[in-house]
Amino acid sequence: MARADHTVESDAAPVPGLSATRSTIREWLAGVGFALPYLLVAGAFLFGPLLLGLYMSFYDWNAVFPAQSEFIGLENYRTLINDPRFWNALFNTVYFVVLTVPTIVVCSLLLALGVNREVKGRWLLRTIFFSPYVLTVAVIGLLWEDLFNANGLIPYHFGTEGWLTSPELAMPAVAIATVWWTLAFNFVILLAARQNVPDRLYEAAKLDGASSWRMMIDVTVPQMKNPLIFVIITTFVGSFQVFGQPFIMTQGGPSFSTTTVVMYLYNTAFSTGDFGYAAAVGYVLFMILIVVSATNFYVLGGDDS
Repeated sequence: MARADHTVESDAAPVPGLSATRSTIREWLAGVGFALPYLLVAGAFLFGPLLLGLYMSFYDWNAVFPAQSEFIGLENYRTLINDPRFWNALFNTVYFVVLTVPTIVVCSLLLALGVNREVKGRWLLRTIFFSPYVLTVAVIGLLWEDLFNANGLIPYHFGTEGWLTSPELAMPAVAIATVWWTLAFNFVILLAARQNVPDRLYEAAKLDGASSWRMMIDVTVPQMKNPLIFVIITTFVGSFQVFGQPFIMTQGGPSFSTTTVVMYLYNTAFSTGDFGYAAAVGYVLFMILIVVSATNFYVLGGDDS
């Protein structure tokens, strides 16, 4: 007997793209779930204090009884603009940035290129170059304070007075200590970037008769462009926020020649108790860092589009 095949059609035809939409939603929810712990921590310890600091900058803030704080609008910012101590601190900070950033970037690049060569004991050299970075800022400050003070090794061998008691030499002393300490981080970043440059590019350049200098300019630096931009911007930001080294080595002296913006902010908040004004100083520094970072990124050609 012949058996008839019956096709049962579904009452509801599947909606095109519905399954893809559900899959996208599930992936989005999974991503939010994984990111949620970080977002909660960042909200509690980063974005929350950031907004609170902005709120405080518009008040004559009472740290003991916050409810009694007086709203004064932009008065803290007006005071800051006319404050010679702030401008002195900003000048000192910019001076420190000029001393450290080019030196750190150039020296870390040269060290990375040098250690990448086939030399005996390069693993030992890498260890030596990186070792200062594992020390804390307190150790670095106390170590270099002993080296630069009146009875230290550096004044003794160079026939100079104590660097940390000289308004002209104190900031260079802090800069030297900072370069020696922070060089290692950028060195490791740039060494990894150099090792990712394909050897075939150098082989092609050699066939074209390029010298070592031309290969560095035309091959190495362009291939390391993004890591170099990262190093330059992070070094700028870190130098603008310098605090620990001058705080330990000079306490901002002599004659306020090493008082940086962050030191001035700290002294304003915790020595005079003017937290509202200190918050305004912090937000001006925050805006300066945004402008500096954006300018660096634009000038260095970070946007390849």
